[in-house]
Amino acid sequence: MPGPRRARTPLTALTAVTAVATTLTLALIAAACTGSPAAQPESAPPDRPAAAGIAEESPFWVDPQSDAARQVAAWEAQGRNSDAQVLRRISDRPMALWAPGADPGPEIRRARASARAAGRTLVLTAYNIPYRDCGRHSAGGARDASAYRSWIGAFADNIADNKALVILEPDAIPHLVDGCTRAGHGDERLRLLSEAVDRLKRNKNTKVYLDAGNPGWIPDPAKLVDPLYKAGLEHADGFSLNVSNFQPSAAGREYGAELSKATRGKHFVIDTSRNGEGPLGGSRQQAWCNPPGRALGAPPSDRTGDPLVDAYLWIKRPGESDGPCRGGPPAGKWWPDYALGLARRSTD
Repeated sequence: MPGPRRARTPLTALTAVTAVATTLTLALIAAACTGSPAAQPESAPPDRPAAAGIAEESPFWVDPQSDAARQVAAWEAQGRNSDAQVLRRISDRPMALWAPGADPGPEIRRARASARAAGRTLVLTAYNIPYRDCGRHSAGGARDASAYRSWIGAFADNIADNKALVILEPDAIPHLVDGCTRAGHGDERLRLLSEAVDRLKRNKNTKVYLDAGNPGWIPDPAKLVDPLYKAGLEHADGFSLNVSNFQPSAAGREYGAELSKATRGKHFVIDTSRNGEGPLGGSRQQAWCNPPGRALGAPPSDRTGDPLVDAYLWIKRPGESDGPCRGGPPAGKWWPDYALGLARRSTD
């Protein structure tokens, strides 16, 4: 809130004009030296966190009940104020809400009410496709096609007319391309995804992005084009890249541009939640599952400086485990030590 105004010393008319002219001249000189705000880049270098302030400019909702926010409160209560302050680099930023598989309604309604009060856009992840993750760390999903249709219907119904951006089924299409998905499930999966796109797009303020993996997983983006279209890309707003991964944003933009060209100009979003240091060297499994020494990436923003990139997002919630590897808890569970490490290595 502004402080009390100070009484101004009276000036003659000539003195006042001279003072104003001098102020304007100095402002113009400063602008010429530093560049006007409009002339500055719209975003920080995309592989590193942006300068302070960009989070405030983000249109996306910050979850006041995230695990990171709860951890900050707990550490402050314990007197761990230094660690709590570092962790605010996560808790104070927008992250996607991954809707529960049992009943998505209560959590989406909570987020919807909070986002509406803040005037922000929800970022949601739908991750409940049958036979999810090929039975690996994140195995699960709806029991069958009928259950999935009911679940995605409830997911969409609870968004209602709120502004929302939905990442639809991370890994579902790349797992078809890499041959991981069990034979006989491919056609059903593509049909369910296409139906999900159509259902979500009936919400007038919902944008939908089908997941397309990352350049370290499916090196040739052309292999994704046909399944993406069969999964409803024509009616979706675009595709997502690097979900829960560590590929540099520069690599994602290059890969996304190739895939965009092959899909008649579709736009995309990039998960920058943990890509500040890029991937760990070694095998894909070593580079993917709770790799040490990683850092937060560019904060969520729709100011990307790239006409094809609709947003940088934190789709994977930083600090949630990739699975029971390197001493981590089960996939999706909060791991405060890992979260603190990501935040400490952030330069923002």
